[in-house]
Amino acid sequence: MRTARVAHAGAIHPAVPHAAGVQLADGRVLAEHEVVWLPPVEAGTIVALGLNYADHVKELARELTVTSKDEPLVFFKTAGALVGHRGHTVRPAGVQFMHYECELAVVIGRPAWRVKARDALAHVAGYAVCNDYAVRDYLENWYRPNLRVKNRDRATALGPWLVSADEVPDPQALALRTSVNGVVRQQGFTSNMVHSVAELIEYLSHFMTLAPGDVILTGTPEGVVNVDVGDEVVCEIDGIGRLVNHLVAPAPETAST
Repeated sequence: MRTARVAHAGAIHPAVPHAAGVQLADGRVLAEHEVVWLPPVEAGTIVALGLNYADHVKELARELTVTSKDEPLVFFKTAGALVGHRGHTVRPAGVQFMHYECELAVVIGRPAWRVKARDALAHVAGYAVCNDYAVRDYLENWYRPNLRVKNRDRATALGPWLVSADEVPDPQALALRTSVNGVVRQQGFTSNMVHSVAELIEYLSHFMTLAPGDVILTGTPEGVVNVDVGDEVVCEIDGIGRLVNHLVAPAPETAST
C-alpha cells in the first residue's frame, strides 16, 4: 500500500495514488500540481546516517579518516528540516558547493528496543524516498556534519509516498538514482550500504528506543555534484517512488544566511 499526506483547500488529507494524480480519502481525484505535498509521515525523531555507502566512502577517501566498518556515523534532524514532494529548497546565497543525497528512508512502525538484526525489519512500517541536501561550505570536517550542513529548514525532501513494508521484501535490493535537469548524475544500489537497514535498527535500538513515526535516513551512494538555483532535482528508488524538488534563491531578508 502507498499513502501520502497532502494539503488542499485549507485542510490536510490522506491520499493514495491514482492514474490522474492522487485520490483523497473522500474520493476526490486531483492532479499532482493541485495539491501541496507534505512529508508522507508526521515524523518523530529523524536519525540520519553519513558515509553509509562503500562507494561514497571511496569517493571522499582523500578527506576521510574512517574505514568501511567503523561504527555508524549518526546525527539527528528536526521535523522542520523536512519538505514534501514538489517542494522548494533554498540554496543559501554565496555558497560554492551544495549537493543532493538520494537516500532510502525507513519509517518505524512499532517500538524497537534492543532488537536483533534478524528481527529488525518487523519493526518497519514502510519506506520512502529522501533527498537530504548538504551545504559542504559549512562542513566542519568530512565526517562530523554540523547543524548548518544538515538541519536546514526544508532542505530534506521526503516522499511522495510511504510504501508499506510488505511491498518491499528486501530493502537491500533497490536501485537509486538522481537526475538534475533531466540528466542522471547519481546511481547506486542499497546492497552497497556499509550497514544494512536491519543492522542500523539493531545498532540504534541498543541505546535509544525507536518509536512509531521515527525516520532513519540510510545514507547516499557516490555521485554527488553541485546544484544551483533553478535546478530540478529528481531522486528515484525502484519500487518506492520518484521525488521531485526545486532549488530556489533565498528571500531578500534571508539572503545572507
